[in-house]
Amino acid sequence: MIELDGKTVLVTGGTRGIGAAIVEALVTAGAQVLVHGRTTPEEGPYAAGSPGRASTRFVAGDLALPGSGRRLWERADQEAGGIDVLVNNAGIYVPDALEADDQQWAEAWERTMQVNLIAPAELCRAALRSWFGASRGGVIVNVASRAALRGDDPDYGAYAASKGGLVALTKTIARAHAGRGVFAYAVAPGFTRTSLTQECFDATPGLESRVRAEIPIGDIVPPVEIARVVCFLASGLVGHATGSTFDLNGASYVR
Repeated sequence: MIELDGKTVLVTGGTRGIGAAIVEALVTAGAQVLVHGRTTPEEGPYAAGSPGRASTRFVAGDLALPGSGRRLWERADQEAGGIDVLVNNAGIYVPDALEADDQQWAEAWERTMQVNLIAPAELCRAALRSWFGASRGGVIVNVASRAALRGDDPDYGAYAASKGGLVALTKTIARAHAGRGVFAYAVAPGFTRTSLTQECFDATPGLESRVRAEIPIGDIVPPVEIARVVCFLASGLVGHATGSTFDLNGASYVR
């Protein structure tokens, strides 16, 4: 079992889906976790006034706003008194159909790039500056997508491009800063079993069966598997894998 006692981790988009599974795995491994969400929930363990959990703290921030990544890091770092691991998990999936009008298409691209690539880049930059200022290293895990490697459906070019950029950013950080003790990894899931995915399946008859048919393992990815990989990478036990992208897609895309 991975042990993360003494580690402090910031997880963006940590209140649901893949992010919530990552938080749970990190806490189980002994980490202190700063859980980011766009707004403070009205109910649940991260709601205002909730006793929450001793091992987690909530930090709000809208990553669609310019400069939000840097501000989120500064606030979280100050609250925690230092962060050892950054997990960039937050992301959006917005259509950018060719048939959309120019303004809608441009807005979809701009918003997707801001949330999925620019904000994570700001967070990575802030983390690196913080770690180097303290003469220490750290770990960055960027949650990308299968779409970064094989492309996506026609209406989601911005999403694929943003995740491809995130993989390239991960490789660049790894090559540039491994000598200073920074390890950077990307995780690239395929279709994942979350409530949002289920909503898509429910809204589109036959979609789930079509998706399953292209996955040799026969099912879409459970979030806990992604969380286990992130937890392992956060441990720092595989430094020589820095710069790598870890695929979790049931062999629906093999490279």
